Amino acid sequence: MSGPFGGLRPFSIKTKLGTLVVVSVFITTGLLMVAMKTETELRFITVFSVIATLLITQFVAHSLTAPLDEMNSVARAVSHGDYTRRVRGADRRDELGDVATTINRMADDLEAQDQQRKELVANVSHELRTPIAALRAVLENVVDGVSAADPETMRTALKQTERLGRLVETLLDLSRLDNGVVPLRARRFEVWPYLSGVLKEANMVASARAGIASGSGSHTRTDVHLHLDVTPPELTAHADAERLHQVVANLIDNAVKHSPAHGRVTVRARRGLYPESLDLEVLDEGPGIPESEWHRVFERFNRGSHANIPPQGPGSDGGTGLGLAIARWAVDLHGGHIGVAESPRGCRIQVTLPGLPEVRS
Repeated sequence: MSGPFGGLRPFSIKTKLGTLVVVSVFITTGLLMVAMKTETELRFITVFSVIATLLITQFVAHSLTAPLDEMNSVARAVSHGDYTRRVRGADRRDELGDVATTINRMADDLEAQDQQRKELVANVSHELRTPIAALRAVLENVVDGVSAADPETMRTALKQTERLGRLVETLLDLSRLDNGVVPLRARRFEVWPYLSGVLKEANMVASARAGIASGSGSHTRTDVHLHLDVTPPELTAHADAERLHQVVANLIDNAVKHSPAHGRVTVRARRGLYPESLDLEVLDEGPGIPESEWHRVFERFNRGSHANIPPQGPGSDGGTGLGLAIARWAVDLHGGHIGVAESPRGCRIQVTLPGLPEVRS
């Protein structure tokens, strides 16, 4: 609808102001007609008309300015870091109700970001404290002469340094995730040799770290068998190999940590719906994830705290709780989808990569 009254709502400010003008005109006209019929002096009619108009105007003005004063107060409080304040009247059916809703939504977002920042500082501090304390203890023993600076002692110090390095890499990935500065370098590749290399690397890293709690999201289990299932064997896909490596490696780490002793983790790859698209699944034999928790699996710092998903087996730990969040970020970069799927046993994570965008369009 166009014109001067286009988009006019029944309870909008324009409607209220227009109604105020119309009512004022009717009051003045009515009083003039009364004056003509009763021969009342015009000055009395004028006074009554002005008083009535001022009262109505004051009522309408108060209904408009009171919410604005409250919005100003809430906005000032939010700017000083008080994210608990909210504007009343968000249910109003006018422009002020829209503004109140927007301010409240902004305050909700800022409060969530502030809470996330506090959680980040707390979790990072917790994760960094353990390897730093261990490394400091080793070096203090060497300096005090309690331990000799032999290869075994230096190897222990090196392992803690590597652990710190992995934590820093995880935080850098998180920073890239927030800033969106990572470009996507997609290319065509053969799926079987690529995934086979990822699984071999996971096995070698686990063997090298066996018996050492990493605390950084990299598993140290050597009793879990990794199985690769690619059909057809000549399957190819189009994706960023480095980002896909993050996805598969983190999903394998998570599956291994929650696998029972001598369990099995399967990485399954199939052709997707579109040319060069890819459907991936990572399945484990662990306790699984309750359906009510599926929406929280890929949240940051979510370590499977619910009682039904304890880490299984020796050497497993909760990690930083960032691995699956980074996996989701990498899949989102591709325009794909990642989620938990139903499984008769254990947990099944599904990943869908869209392939060649120019072919789909």
